[in-house]
Amino acid sequence: MKLNSIPKRKNRVMPGKRIGRGYGSGVGGHTVGRGTKGQKSRAGHKSTRFFEGGNVPFFRRMPKYKGFNQPQKVEAQAVNLEVLDKEFKDGDLVNLESLVSKGIARKNSKVVKILGKGEITKKLKVEGLKISESAIEKIKKAGGSIK
Repeated sequence: MKLNSIPKRKNRVMPGKRIGRGYGSGVGGHTVGRGTKGQKSRAGHKSTRFFEGGNVPFFRRMPKYKGFNQPQKVEAQAVNLEVLDKEFKDGDLVNLESLVSKGIARKNSKVVKILGKGEITKKLKVEGLKISESAIEKIKKAGGSIK
């Protein structure tokens, strides 16, 4: 039997070439398959898809996006119906001034919205506030009015 008459094995897996391990590895020696001179033969060269050959990379040339704050944005402060039921008496007027005076809304709040969480049993007169649909139903069901 001779070496050229041995059949080739299918799906054989060869060990990977150990590059950069000296002359005894059988691959390259001191150039290690990189060629002789030039930027790519040196240590520290980044061969990534973002490498631009000495230019300042694209992501460093671009300005940093830090977002922005909308100066005229108005956030409504939420007040639930269950809070109004505890704090107000039957027939009281509920507006921005009364909410601030009772400490329910902040002093600097400009917009207050009444939300429908909880139940209400008192007849309240709500004036000049934003109100959710579920809160409108519950206030009218309790006998209150909305202006």
